[in-house]
Amino acid sequence: MNSQRLETSRLFNRFGFGPRPGEYAQALTDGITQTRSKVLTVPAVDAGAAKVVEPEITDLGPRPKPNTKEIVPFAIAMRFQSQQLVMWWLDRMALSDNGLTEKMTWFWHGHWATSIQKLNYPLPMFQQNKTLRANCLGNFATMTKAMLNDGALQFWLDGQENTVKSPNENLGRELMELFTLGVGRYSEDDVKSISRALTGYQVVRSNGTVTVNQNRRDKNAVTLLGTTTTFTGDSLADYLVARDDSAQFIAERLWYRFISSTEDMPASFSVKNAFASRDIYAAVNAMANDSAIRDEKYAMVKSPVEWFISACRALELTPSNLKTPAQLINYLDKLGQVPFSPPNVGGWPAGEAWLSSATAQYRIAFATWLIKQSDLRALKEIKSASRVLKSADWLGVAEWSPRTQSALRSSVNDPAQFALLALCSPEYIVSA
Repeated sequence: MNSQRLETSRLFNRFGFGPRPGEYAQALTDGITQTRSKVLTVPAVDAGAAKVVEPEITDLGPRPKPNTKEIVPFAIAMRFQSQQLVMWWLDRMALSDNGLTEKMTWFWHGHWATSIQKLNYPLPMFQQNKTLRANCLGNFATMTKAMLNDGALQFWLDGQENTVKSPNENLGRELMELFTLGVGRYSEDDVKSISRALTGYQVVRSNGTVTVNQNRRDKNAVTLLGTTTTFTGDSLADYLVARDDSAQFIAERLWYRFISSTEDMPASFSVKNAFASRDIYAAVNAMANDSAIRDEKYAMVKSPVEWFISACRALELTPSNLKTPAQLINYLDKLGQVPFSPPNVGGWPAGEAWLSSATAQYRIAFATWLIKQSDLRALKEIKSASRVLKSADWLGVAEWSPRTQSALRSSVNDPAQFALLALCSPEYIVSA
């Protein structure tokens, strides 16, 4: 496999959501160094993403009682705002000129996995998304402090139920296990201690407002991971994030989501050292320059959202302009991934979990639906005689296998069928 094509494909797909027509071919001309720099350079304003108008997500207030006249308009408003929220983010992913911010926001959404399915209010999820976007390439300690004051996360993990008189360990346990330190790097006594330190939070469910009720707090010192002191939310975040286990854990999470979900992270992976100051951008930059990004054995299966957005970019489609948002969300749901609705606090799976006979059929139906709404301009501009090989540039694929080339040749004069085969090919579903 051509090493430049492989690395270029990975830069587009791992650190964004795939190329638009013409971008991959241009990147091959520009060279790896310039392409990497472009991918990693975050503009002050992303002109493409800025075109997406923010939805009007409002505080819908307490849920009306059943069988009252207020319940129907409340339910309609809830469903409409929730749908608009999903479409807004999908549009930002598809239209962004520099995909790194959206890709990292997507990564952190899966990391701090919070679902609207329990919260049942869109406004706190909207606010959380903005918090993740603002901190996605910043300092991890700052992000952790912000997330401890995030109403959606607090409610999702029962933080409002954790009081000095009635402790709830859910938030404290996940803060260590899934968000900052990792499995096996704390004891059950540490869970009890951190839960005491996190008492007192209260959440307004409808708008995500977080306060700390001092009457519900345990103000006594606790012994956590060998240190005895009285923690605030901020000092607790600083303490956890500063630990060496935290640098190791975040390096592992980045490896798992960006490099390989099947191979163990090698000791040589440069991200842990780059993350010494807890600078997320420095870690991402190191990852994009690490030798692992050029190693053929580290392939990644695109998640359904990643596959869909990359297809939208290739087909020059805007998600909100597709025939009915409800149908789009239904397709994503059948593939198992809808933004703002991770299945549990561990987030979505990775790798081969997305590959099955059932998802293959749904993906074919989904791709067919998308292709019918595209003029296939970029594909049709490629002459039939060279369409098989040059379509790899169109989609940002490193190379087609002989089997895929054979399938594509059979449909070279049928753009719609050709596009379907390409979008559902193993080489497109898998990010090299």
